[in-house]
Amino acid sequence: MALNHEEPDRVPAFESAFTNNTIMKSYGIEPGAGIKDGYESIKRLPGKDRLANMAFSNQKWLAKGLVDGYELLRRAKIDIGLSYVTHTYRKGIEGGYIDEFGRIMNVDYYEDGTLILGYRGGYFKSFEDYEKWKQPSPHEKRRLAAFLAGKQVQEQMNNEILSVPAIGGMMEPAWEPFGIEIFSRILAKPKQAKKIFDDRGNLALELVKILGENGAELVLIWDDYGFKNGLFMSPRNFKTYVLPWLKRICDAAHKRNCKILLHSDGDLTMIFDDIVNCGIDAIHPIEPTTANPDYDIFSLAEKYGDRLTFVGNISPVLLATGEISEIREYSKKLIREIAPGGGYFFSSGHSIVPSVTLDRWEAVMDVREKYGSYPINVPS
Repeated sequence: MALNHEEPDRVPAFESAFTNNTIMKSYGIEPGAGIKDGYESIKRLPGKDRLANMAFSNQKWLAKGLVDGYELLRRAKIDIGLSYVTHTYRKGIEGGYIDEFGRIMNVDYYEDGTLILGYRGGYFKSFEDYEKWKQPSPHEKRRLAAFLAGKQVQEQMNNEILSVPAIGGMMEPAWEPFGIEIFSRILAKPKQAKKIFDDRGNLALELVKILGENGAELVLIWDDYGFKNGLFMSPRNFKTYVLPWLKRICDAAHKRNCKILLHSDGDLTMIFDDIVNCGIDAIHPIEPTTANPDYDIFSLAEKYGDRLTFVGNISPVLLATGEISEIREYSKKLIREIAPGGGYFFSSGHSIVPSVTLDRWEAVMDVREKYGSYPINVPS
């Protein structure tokens, strides 16, 4: 209902990732039965790459890995859980792994034991390296297995959590397998750049078709387009290589009664109109810590609120270090100004990271509990 700009019973809540063992324990969830245990088990075994790739195609194993995370969301009254259709393991290395796109990922642990996946760099040193890489296929068994695993857990939890499949887009999985320096050189060679972006676009498009045809109501696309000071590349390049694919993806989703939620960090001001015109249904997180004061969720909602659902915007920095009173007031402002009429999901301005403290998390969720029911009535 919120995505259709109607008022449901309450403002939906969402988090793109929840990596905080301390908060998990506060809800009575003992971390470790899901992703961490699976990773630790796989990396000790002979033939671990083959076994890992088999595991990621096993719906039962994938569902088991989602249960604790979805149960946390249910207890926290967060309405959406994600299943991970792309970005999967390809090859193990010291301290981490290489994913299917060619990104080198670190596996680290925070001081409270929270497992953290961190991007270390690109595996490819040249376009020739990229051409030798076995490209991810939308038809691999693991894709549908991941989506169906999420739906399985959703049904086990009496549909109190909506399981949403998450996929990579065109920008992040294009440059990260090279690193920004090497990829910047590739951008000077249009044929090479087009090949990479088209590979990523075709994958995302076909996955959205498959997911929509199998009952997905909403698909999240992870695809950061910018950083704190602006876009990763020129607006012209986005309009040439990325946005035409985004338009095709949105069109394909809508033909299958599916909606698109775009996650993109950074200051997107220079292409925001173009992104909206592609037909996305929702955007997350309107990052609140960019250097541009005009990239502001309240002014954007005033301009685009009849066309777009806004998701997020509570700064993770605020949730880690801010005053409780400041957190409460900002959260109330979001609900008061953006939620009326639907078209808003309550969420952080990125994710719940290990540095978010329990008292600040409890403060923000208390605001949603007290003021997040319709009709909206939040005192100034």
